[in-house]
Amino acid sequence: MSARWLRGAAATAATAAFLVPASLLAAAPALAHTAHAPAQAPVRTAAHGTAAPAVVAKKLFRAWLRADRHAASRVATAGAVSTLFAYPFRAPDEFAGCSGNACRFVHTSVRVPGGLDGILMIVSGAKVTKVYESRHLVTPSAAAKHLFDAWRKGDRNRGLEIATTTAVKTLFRTKYDPKGVKYFFQGCSSEPKGYGCAYSYEGGGMFMHVRGSKSRGYEVTSISYIAD
Repeated sequence: MSARWLRGAAATAATAAFLVPASLLAAAPALAHTAHAPAQAPVRTAAHGTAAPAVVAKKLFRAWLRADRHAASRVATAGAVSTLFAYPFRAPDEFAGCSGNACRFVHTSVRVPGGLDGILMIVSGAKVTKVYESRHLVTPSAAAKHLFDAWRKGDRNRGLEIATTTAVKTLFRTKYDPKGVKYFFQGCSSEPKGYGCAYSYEGGGMFMHVRGSKSRGYEVTSISYIAD
C-alpha cells in the first residue's frame, strides 16, 4: 500500500480551536477557584490515616502556582514535578474533584488541546506520583505519534493529553496487539481544515485527523479507517 494512496484517502474532520500558550504565573489569581469541590463535602483524610488525594493534589497545585519546586517536591515525585512545571498553558482555574486517586484541575474559560482539558494528578499515599497534562505539540505528526504511543502502551490518559475524547474512544475500542499486524507511519498530508496522518497495516489503513496550528498546538480530533 503506497503512502500517496493512503494520504489521498483521508477524510475531513471539524476544526479545533486552541489557546495560545500563556505565562504560568499569570493565572495565579485563579487559585481561589481551585477550592470548588464536587457536591459532597471534601474528605480530609483517607481511611488508612494518610492525607486524602484531593488534599495532596491541591498542595502540589498551590506550590506550582507559587513556582516553589521545593514545596512541590515534598508532595510529589521528581518526575511529577518536572512534568507539572513544564505545563505550557496558563493554570487551570477549577478543581474538578477526584475519582479514586485521580484528581483533575480543568480550564473553564479557555480552550487547550486534548480531552484532558488541563491537569490530571495520580496520587499514591502522601505524594503525587504521576502528572498528565494538556500538551502543546507543534507538528501534526507529533500529535499523531503521541496518540499512537499512548494506544500502544494502553494509556488512555496519555492519549487524552493530545486527542479529543471521541478520538481516544475510537482508537481504544481495540487493544494494541504487539504480536498482531504491524503499523507503519506514512506521514501527514494536507486535507480540508487540517491534516490527515496515516498509518498503514496489512489489509488497510488508519487515519488520524489533526487540527490546529504551530502557535496554538495540534490535536487529533477524529480517527477513520479504510480497508484495502
